[in-house]
Amino acid sequence: MHQPTQRARTTAAAVAALLLAATTGCGGGHEPSARTPRPQHSPASGAAPALHPFTLVATGDVLPHDSTIQRAKSDAKDGSYDFRPMLSGVRPIISRADLAICHMETVYGPDEGPFTGYPAFTSPPQVAAALKDTGYDSCSTASNHTLDDGADGLARTLKAFDKAGLKHTGSGRTAEESARPALMSAGGAKVAQLAYTYDTNGYPMPDGQPWAVHLIDQKKIIADARAARAAGADVVVVSLHWGTEWQTEPDEQQLTLGKALTASKTNGRPDIDLILGTHAHIPQAYEKVNGTWIVYGEGDQIAGEMFNESGERDERGNMSSIARFTFAPPVRPGSRWEVSRAEFVPQWIDVERGRVMSLPDALAKSPGNETYTETQQQISEAVLSRGAAKDGLKMSH
Repeated sequence: MHQPTQRARTTAAAVAALLLAATTGCGGGHEPSARTPRPQHSPASGAAPALHPFTLVATGDVLPHDSTIQRAKSDAKDGSYDFRPMLSGVRPIISRADLAICHMETVYGPDEGPFTGYPAFTSPPQVAAALKDTGYDSCSTASNHTLDDGADGLARTLKAFDKAGLKHTGSGRTAEESARPALMSAGGAKVAQLAYTYDTNGYPMPDGQPWAVHLIDQKKIIADARAARAAGADVVVVSLHWGTEWQTEPDEQQLTLGKALTASKTNGRPDIDLILGTHAHIPQAYEKVNGTWIVYGEGDQIAGEMFNESGERDERGNMSSIARFTFAPPVRPGSRWEVSRAEFVPQWIDVERGRVMSLPDALAKSPGNETYTETQQQISEAVLSRGAAKDGLKMSH
């Protein structure tokens, strides 16, 4: 049996307060999600709330390059930047899920710019409002680019998220903010999201802020997950910025860490219920490990033309998948919320038009389109490359 340390107990108490606040409409300074909850029967006074299945969708890296920024400027009608048209093709999928998680790989510049793409990114803060409008509830902010503009860039990003009413985890302006997960509710379940990155491109943590960005550390991730669980989280989701760029197969860190995290249990119950990976720029496999789903890498959701490590234009950098998992209530008290349905939706960035699209939907409108067909097949092969189909993973729309 795991015995929590005094520090873990203190963290758990803080998270417990935040979980309570999240369920009563005071989510630690974040506005509640605009998504309308499903109707459910009101329990009798003192009774536990009714539980029902809920869907969670997650997508890959939001990585605005110079061309992406210019597209958003041309799409705006007020001289500003509008990323909503770019994401409109997948908005129906994102907005109809009970919970939706994104990954913001870059940080934001000042309101009036300047804005930059690769190699040191500062994106327009209007990205946050577009993500919220698309239907996202929370976003991981731990990546190798989180410190591209130091503490100021980190702070501007989280300020824009707060203004948009979008929850966030993986970085923080204060030690307290950094320590708390993103907290959400769906289906009667309390959901906690944690996020970590493998590195910050060599940028050191800001002076006096060693907690500014969460770095991958197996013991810390497990301790944080246990603290969230002890504080009342029914479902714990871990977002990891990891892997080897342009490599379809998960690397040794992904495989080793994934096995260790999914094997971790407290009183026989897994500490982590889902792992969502980003960073590789291309679609990677989904796999069920120790009974828990791992998405090794979803690919880039927003990006300009991508060039691989050889300097060659690589269309895989504009391919990704939308992960969708349906969680069912525990079959008995004390057991986990189980994934009852696992799905993926192939997603593609049309860089000529500057639009993100669901390929199944695009093919339904243009069934003879060879580009759509071949791209969807390529994404599907990557996603299913470690045998996830045998565990029930299916392509959807």
